[in-house]
Parts: sequence; structure tokens; C-alpha cells
Amino acid sequence: METATAFRSGFSICNRATKAALGGSDFVRVGSQLRMSPSGIKLYPSISHVKLSNRKVAFGSRKYTAIRASVSPSESGGSAAFIAPLQLESPIGQFLSQILTSHPHLVPAAVDQQLELLKTDRDAEQQKEEPSIAGTDIVLYRRIAEVKANERKKTLEEILYALVVQKFMDANVSLVPAISPSSSEPSGRIDTWPSQDDKLEHLHSAEANEMIQNHLSLILGSRLGDDSAVAQISKLRVGQVYAASIMYGYFLRRVDQRFQLEKSMKVLPPGVDNEDSSIQQVAGEDISGDRSDTSFRSTTQTHPELTSWSAGGVSPGGFGQGIKPSRLRNYVMSFDGETLQRYATIRSREAIGMIEKHTEALFGRPEIVITPQGTIDSSKDELIKISFGGLRRLVLEAVTFGSFLWDVESYVDSRYHFVAN
Repeated sequence: METATAFRSGFSICNRATKAALGGSDFVRVGSQLRMSPSGIKLYPSISHVKLSNRKVAFGSRKYTAIRASVSPSESGGSAAFIAPLQLESPIGQFLSQILTSHPHLVPAAVDQQLELLKTDRDAEQQKEEPSIAGTDIVLYRRIAEVKANERKKTLEEILYALVVQKFMDANVSLVPAISPSSSEPSGRIDTWPSQDDKLEHLHSAEANEMIQNHLSLILGSRLGDDSAVAQISKLRVGQVYAASIMYGYFLRRVDQRFQLEKSMKVLPPGVDNEDSSIQQVAGEDISGDRSDTSFRSTTQTHPELTSWSAGGVSPGGFGQGIKPSRLRNYVMSFDGETLQRYATIRSREAIGMIEKHTEALFGRPEIVITPQGTIDSSKDELIKISFGGLRRLVLEAVTFGSFLWDVESYVDSRYHFVAN
């Protein structure tokens, strides 16, 4: 028996997230496998009076002058305010965390400033010619360039995350904190957070909401309206559903934007309003071409959301019931295979890395044990108690997170090009 502790095995994301859009048919793989690294939870101080000062932010071999928001303990009163489960670690990430705490409406302006500095640094690096040296010196030179590139990638991930969190704050929706048993809840339920389903649903178009409801029907089945019922469920499976739903939301916002544009121009393809349009199957093609991650192949042969919930009391026959036709789903079915694969792909490594780290910060790093037969040994799988209303809240948040991720990735790319063609 082999123990695999890498989170890449834990929360590898497949294209099955988009399967919810197509009523449960086999679908293409979304993006590439995810590999996560440890991250912690940090509660940032609430700030009532903020002092602005200049500071030097070291980034690679360059130093930039940036505005820093500082606060003294007496001004903050020693209190802490939760913002998001992921702790931002880079100097720019910590700077944006302070802005999120004190003046979240200033985050876009701060991001624009930092992106301009990153662009200047990257352009300077690209203009440098590799020195004509040999031996260990050239190896060191290339290693330094690699370290700087990794620093820029991490900074971009944290900029994307800060912008996503800011969009949630603008919508007056709080993110779910790190998943852990509640000491204040006698039943041991983890979902002690308030329900904000209505707010989350209002952040999407009517057509997108139809597909989100189908997505929820695939996950919760006959329990969709039974919010008070409590189930004991694998924490790993819930994390997989959450990460897959982020990628589903990313895909959904991407196709919905195109749908809304064509609808406004009155150039929608014929048959979009036909409720009995046939569903094509795009069987098992891997967008990324990377088939090395086999740890969860046995558990992801079906839609990740349709894997059995341990002791959850959900009948497998209940899954997928209630899938309703929608204009947006019919519109997606009008795509050819190549277009469908392109729209189902996460465009940047930075977005994938951010999904990994946020999911791990929320659910922790599981210990995955793989049997010689290639299946998962569930003996070390942690079980959590959560209501079906709590599951619904998690899925709605994840879909919205993915939608916001598409928006902010496009915004950042328009100012600092990093998305591969």
C-alpha cells in the first residue's frame, strides 16, 4: 500500500464538473491536474484608523515604492476580522490583505499599481540577454531567473485571490471559513455559517441560475429541498465537489458571457429554445494531455458530485433527477467539440494554482492512501457532519467563486498579459 500525501492526488479536478451542464453525460477533462501546497489560516486585524506610508517592497532583484496601510494595536483594539481562509504570503499579497481589511474598495487601484510594477520587472528581465558564460555560473543565472518567474507567478495568484475576495465583499457575501468541527454546535455539525443562498443566486443571470440549479440537483438529488437533514460525509469528497464546482462556475460564466452577447445581438444559433434538443457526448478526451494522475481514476469514473456520500442517506437513484432543459444548456450543446474543450479549460496556471490553494486552505490537506489495486483506502478518510443546506451553500459559493475567477483573470490579463493563447 502506498501513501500519497501530495494534495495533487487529493483534489485532482476532472472535467466532470461541466457534466452537470449537460445532464450527466460523459464530458471532457477540465484544465489540468491540480497540485496543492500547504497554506494556513490567518485572521487579519480590523482597522478603524489607517495610516498610509511609503515602504520598499522587495521583488527579485528590484525594489519598488508602494503605499502601505499600517495600524497600531491600540487603533485596531486587538480584534480580528475574518476575510478569507487563505493566507496571502508574498509582500504584495500581504499588502493587499491590509487593503482588503481596511478599504476594500481601493483594492482594484492597488492591484493596477502592482501589475504595472510587475510588468516593468518582467519586461526588464525579457530584454536581458543571457550572458555568454559557461559552467556553474550559467546554471546559477538560470536558477535566479526561474526563482523570479516563480515569485511573479505566486504574486499573480495572490492578486487574483484578493480580487475574487473583494468581489465577494462588494456583494456583501462572506466566504465560508476553514472547515473544522464546531465546538459550539452540540451535534458536531460544521456548517454553522449563515445561509446566503439568495445573495449568491442573484449574482448570476437567469439562464446561468437554471444551470446552477441543475448542478445542485446532480449533487443533492432528492435532498435538494431538505436543508435541515444532516449527513455524515467524507471531507475529501466534499472538497472534491467544492473544487469541481469552482471550475464549473468558471466554465459557466465564460459561456454565459458569450450567450448574453449573442442574445443581445439576436444571433443565437437555431434550436437554443428547443427544450428537447439532443445531448451529445464528448467522451473522455483530456484537454491537457496529462494523464499521469491516476490516484482518483476509480472514484471519478462518474461525475465527482455523483460519487457516493458516506453514510449520507442519499439514494444513488436520487442523483440527476430533476435535471431541467435550459436555453443556456442547449446553447452549449450547439458548440463543436473543439470549442467545447476550449471553453472548459482553465486558461492560466495561476488560476489553477489559486483554486488549489484556496481549496486546501478551506478543507485542509488530506492523507491519501492508495491500495495496490489503484483504489483509495478510506480508512483514514475524515468524516464530517453537515446539513444538506450547508452543502448547498458550499456549492453555490464555489460556483460563484469560479465565476468571479473568470472575471478577475480577464481583468488582470488585460493589464498584465499572462494567459496563454
